[in-house]
Amino acid sequence: MPMTLFHLLVLALIQGITEFLPVSSSGHLILLPQLTGIEDQGLALDVAVHVGTLFAVILYFWADVRVALGGTLRLVRGRIDTPGAFLALCLLIATIPVMAAGLVLRLSGLDEMMRSVAVIGWAMIVFGVVLYWADMKGGETRRAEGWTLKHAAIMGLWQVLALIPGTSRSGITITGGRQLGYDRHSAARLAMLMSIPTILASGGLLGLEAVTGTEALPLQACAIAAAMAFVAALGALALMMRLLRSVSFTPYVVYRLILGTALLVYAYGYA
Repeated sequence: MPMTLFHLLVLALIQGITEFLPVSSSGHLILLPQLTGIEDQGLALDVAVHVGTLFAVILYFWADVRVALGGTLRLVRGRIDTPGAFLALCLLIATIPVMAAGLVLRLSGLDEMMRSVAVIGWAMIVFGVVLYWADMKGGETRRAEGWTLKHAAIMGLWQVLALIPGTSRSGITITGGRQLGYDRHSAARLAMLMSIPTILASGGLLGLEAVTGTEALPLQACAIAAAMAFVAALGALALMMRLLRSVSFTPYVVYRLILGTALLVYAYGYA
């Protein structure tokens, strides 16, 4: 049954706004059909909203992306003699752990087993507290320009936890960055750059499944969803990065704790 424009708008807003905020976009997308009874959006629309958010982060961080793209060409030739090549190598190292772990979960079927309201609720609370701890205890001495291969690997391992629905990919990588002593803006900037290859990889896998599956590809709906997700993501990303110059991550933690508690009440109170 074709999705209504309102459903597409809700889907795009949820994905766009929550993709880069530390509140878990995947958790919200899983909750949408489970809590509202709205028809699941399907793989094709999942890919579409991912594409929209991908273009948003690329546009916002285009200066860094352009440097990394130029460095990727040198990295492919085995040369790590420019800042761009080093950045590309760091992003590669940071992405490998989550790609490997994600493949294992996908093949084993464990990813589907974790798509529950209770899991999302616990992840919202636990990793919200961890984010608060790292944000309050983390130093402010390191800057994104000083990213190292060791720190890229450590943040990459933190990113693996994002495979648990409700964790938040951006939230957990920001947590890793703050724990390593990067200031809030730098931790968020590195987390956003790490999102680009991760979204490319996950979006590519979803796209392959959508194309090879039996599900029809609603091209018009996909285009609308991608465009709206792009606008929502760009606005949310710009607002968060601006606020981080004067505001901590505490408001997002409070939201996570409230939502997580409500989800646990729902999961265990009405089971």
